[in-house]
Amino acid sequence: MLLNRYFRSLLLHATLAALVIITGCEAGVGVRYRVYDPDHRDYHEWNDDEGRYYSRWAAETHHDEHKDFRKLKPEEQKQYWDWRHNQHE
Repeated sequence: MLLNRYFRSLLLHATLAALVIITGCEAGVGVRYRVYDPDHRDYHEWNDDEGRYYSRWAAETHHDEHKDFRKLKPEEQKQYWDWRHNQHE
C-alpha cells in the first residue's frame, strides 16, 4: 500500500514536471496576443514574426524597439500598421 502510494506520487510529480517543461518551451516561442488594426480593419497575432517586423520598423524609423507596441501612441501604432501593410511577407 505504501509502495503504491509512493509510485502514484512519483507519477504525479513526473507529470507535473513534464507539463512545466512543455509549457516553458512554448513560452520561449514569444509573446502571443492579438492586436486590432483599426485603419485596415484586421487583426494581427503578435508573435515572433510580428516582433521581427516591429524591430525592423523601429530601426528604420528610429523608434525604441524594446517599447511594447501596445504602449505606443495611437499615431505611432498607425504608422507601424501602414508600414507593415506595405511589407511583402
